[in-house]
Amino acid sequence: IIRAESKGPQILLGSSMGGWLALLAARALQQAREGGRVAGLILIAPAVDFTEALLWERLPEDARRAIMEEGAWRRRSAYSDEPDVFTRALIEDGRKHLLFGGMIRTGCPTVVLQGMRDEDVPYAHALALVQRLGGDPATLTLIKDGDHRLSRPQDLELLFAAVERMAEAG
Repeated sequence: IIRAESKGPQILLGSSMGGWLALLAARALQQAREGGRVAGLILIAPAVDFTEALLWERLPEDARRAIMEEGAWRRRSAYSDEPDVFTRALIEDGRKHLLFGGMIRTGCPTVVLQGMRDEDVPYAHALALVQRLGGDPATLTLIKDGDHRLSRPQDLELLFAAVERMAEAG
């Protein structure tokens, strides 16, 4: 999660798992009656509930067994020379913080940027998130040829424009 430094309410920006964390932070602030501290959320390919919806539900049985019985499972990473490691603690902790079971209240405007060629967080996942953002303003931008990273110059232009619009509105 990245937040802009200012004296007023903050814009939280989160990518992938950081998007889920930004939503959890907004929820915690709402519950503490401090929701006014967040001016808005900008989420890039938000992997909401990823431990369950994007990982556990898609794992083969042998991987699930390794996580539960051995405590971890490793797979080749698309982004690093080091393998991705998924632990039982990660899965169990993720289950304590699921959001897709009901409506999600952020208390602020939310912008979601999502690539339609994202193999890690399918754009249907972003649609499911926006459907659950009841009562709060939400915008979803689907980038037809965008991948998970959304790091091309044209993708970054969309991100910067979203930050600028939200900063001006706040």
